[in-house]
Amino acid sequence: MSNTSKVYILAIVSFLVGTSEYIISGILDTISESLGIPLAAAGQLITVFSLVYAIFTPVLMAITSEMDRRKLMIYSLGLFVIGNILAFVLPGYRLLIVSRMIMALGAGMVVVTALTIAEKIAPKGKKGSAIATVVMGLTVSLIIGVPLGRMTSDVLGWKAVFGGIAFLGLVAMVIISLTIPKIQGHKSEPLNQQLALLKKPKVALGLAITFFWLGGYSIAYTYLSPYLLNISGVSGKLLSGVLLIFGIASLVGSKFGGFSTDRWGVSFTLIIGMMLHITMLVLLSLVTHSYVGVLIILIVWSFAAWSTGPTQQYHLATIEPKSSGVLLGLNQSMMQLAMAAGSGIGGIFVERVSLSSITWIGALGVAIAIVLTILASRSTSKKISVDCNVVNQ
Repeated sequence: MSNTSKVYILAIVSFLVGTSEYIISGILDTISESLGIPLAAAGQLITVFSLVYAIFTPVLMAITSEMDRRKLMIYSLGLFVIGNILAFVLPGYRLLIVSRMIMALGAGMVVVTALTIAEKIAPKGKKGSAIATVVMGLTVSLIIGVPLGRMTSDVLGWKAVFGGIAFLGLVAMVIISLTIPKIQGHKSEPLNQQLALLKKPKVALGLAITFFWLGGYSIAYTYLSPYLLNISGVSGKLLSGVLLIFGIASLVGSKFGGFSTDRWGVSFTLIIGMMLHITMLVLLSLVTHSYVGVLIILIVWSFAAWSTGPTQQYHLATIEPKSSGVLLGLNQSMMQLAMAAGSGIGGIFVERVSLSSITWIGALGVAIAIVLTILASRSTSKKISVDCNVVNQ
């Protein structure tokens, strides 16, 4: 089997993990009704997953840094499978929370290890492409995994989703053991040295942009299914198709974000994308019971929101070029923290204010990200100006 084929296997594994993370948004209303819990409580299933992923993944990867990467991938997948099996067989909300925590512990290590293996086995000159392919698996999980999970839930019940993921995870463990070569780990940079980067203002500002952009997005996205059903007036029969179109738009937006960054620069792409993001969230709250109108808004919202993703990754990689790998790892944790905060804050407003309020609160979070982007842009411009003056002198 060629190394390119092995990279695609890793991408499929990342798709599986991504589906387990994002699927809750697609079946939130179903879980709420089945367990007899409020929507806000169901939304905390995302909060818990993201928090555990963000906090424990860097720690676990540091502890296991010298372990053979294939072995680590298999062990991590095993932990991930156990979490899904528990979600499938155990009753009640509290035990579902526990199973989500176990899933997250495995999922974080699976994704990071898959990226590491892809970089190691990729042909010379194609390492960046290999990493992008694995990341694409996560993106495709949003496009296909969520609507597919919704359809499975409608036919077989929401627990069947986790049963199916557990089965596919077991298959993945066998395939990984047969196809991926042994890859020796290496001593990683100590965690305290990685966190020391946060003391630098430009790094903290860059990560804060990620937090408020994705946090604002997650406030609305977490409760998207019940919002579309109860506020926008989308029929339950059409919801899976709407989620699929929403996911496709996110992929197109992500591709455009990379193109725009190369063509017009980081600041322009981030600010314009987030301004369009805010506009669509506001419009979503105003346009109801118009299937075409709501669909157009969702397409543009998803496109705009995910045009920010690759641009922000590039932005962080260029802040401290010598520590770009560490920064991108910290950004992954920050993205999970943002999703946890977004789903948690969204739950508070759903419970104490109204379901319809989430688009406005989400828009506020993105607006803060725009302000931070402008500050970061001005800081960079001042640094360039000072450097030019020093050279001239």
